[in-house]
Amino acid sequence: MFNRRQQTEGGSSNVFSMFEQSQIQEYKEAFTIIDQNRDGIISKDDLRDVLATMGQLNVKNEELEAMVKEASGPINFTVFLTMFGEKLKGADPEDVIVSAFKVLDPEGTGTIKKEFLDELLTTQCDRFTAEEMTNLWAAFPPDVAGNVDYKNICYVITHGEEKEEE
Repeated sequence: MFNRRQQTEGGSSNVFSMFEQSQIQEYKEAFTIIDQNRDGIISKDDLRDVLATMGQLNVKNEELEAMVKEASGPINFTVFLTMFGEKLKGADPEDVIVSAFKVLDPEGTGTIKKEFLDELLTTQCDRFTAEEMTNLWAAFPPDVAGNVDYKNICYVITHGEEKEEE
């Protein structure tokens, strides 16, 4: 029965290859939270119930219908994952990453001081280890003035190789 369902969804079983296993698990947890009656399908009633738990009590029926109609059919987990994949596919990750670096580059030079980036990456959020920093500087050595070309880093992150010098 599961294979027949995948075929009717336009081969959306490939959607699982779009995400890391940890991401799929997170989406599965979110799906399970939204699927309030645990029948494997997200319905208008499920959406109404989950929105109510978040404090949104007066959601119009038309709004719920519009949410459910974003899917081509019943919203099982594969359809749910496909919907996220389609939403995420529209964003250009390179632009997003470059924009994040631009916040640290108010003059718009395209570079960040090595010392500044080093301090950020080793003291904030998911901190880089000394070995990770050594690998980073080996892959992206700063210029003689100590500047790091963050646009090149972003390109390599999203494309997997350095740009050819023009």
